[in-house]
Amino acid sequence: MKGNSRALLKDKQRIVVKIGSSSLQHPETGDMDYIRMEVLVRELCDLRNRGKDVVLVSSGAIAAGQKAVHIKDINKEYGDNHIAVKQACAAIGQARLMMTYQKMFAEYNQVTAQILMTKNTIVDNLNRYNAHNTFSELLKMGVIPIVNENDTIATYEIEIGDNDTLSAVVAALIGADLLILLSDIDGLYTDDPRKNKDAAFIDMVERIDERLMCMGKSSTGSSVGTGGMNTKLIAAKIATSAGADMVIANSADIRIIHRIMDGRNLGTFFCAHKDENFDLPDFVADYHK
Repeated sequence: MKGNSRALLKDKQRIVVKIGSSSLQHPETGDMDYIRMEVLVRELCDLRNRGKDVVLVSSGAIAAGQKAVHIKDINKEYGDNHIAVKQACAAIGQARLMMTYQKMFAEYNQVTAQILMTKNTIVDNLNRYNAHNTFSELLKMGVIPIVNENDTIATYEIEIGDNDTLSAVVAALIGADLLILLSDIDGLYTDDPRKNKDAAFIDMVERIDERLMCMGKSSTGSSVGTGGMNTKLIAAKIATSAGADMVIANSADIRIIHRIMDGRNLGTFFCAHKDENFDLPDFVADYHK
């Protein structure tokens, strides 16, 4: 079962890749890490050249905006006004992020598009229908959509909240058959390996149960990310219920993407178990309640 599942990854046709803020920045300065971004772009373009449909879910807008206007800590510096400041930073940073991506993808003659989403994109029937159609047409054109939460307008009531969950929602919406979550950890452990040296690595999860969900941690190892292992397990639940396999892998070497696609035993592999009763709009509507 294990070897066969990994070997079949090379045949996956529609792939969503998620990368977090901490994977796109230099930890010393918070500035964009152009070398890592360039490797990511090359990997995704190579997937396109294999004939795959590719969607990138990329964090980094708020962090890029903060850096541009020299804000170190929004919560401390702006107090009660921090939400408006975050939204302003997102508006600045999203433009800078997309400009960088478009320049890099253009080096490989690859067209990209920007899609910004909120909870309402999925919960509202007409919005969801239109979003699905937009993704479908872009992928038919051979375009790589770059997706992020619409942080410029999103508040608690309409935000999805983290890009782990958003990437799984996108995978479910477009009928992807593989979701790759690039993280700052090798995959799923029995406990937080940063705190417990005896934590054991789990290389495959055949079915997600309540015991596994309880292992999720709400904390994150990154000062700029928003999702810890808890959000990754929620993402796995969404993706596998929608019929997609999922892999959590370490973004320390972004070339891990093609190694995963070649079937190598890297990261934690979650087997798809399509649930005909899974309702994506209902799940998203209830998220954060």
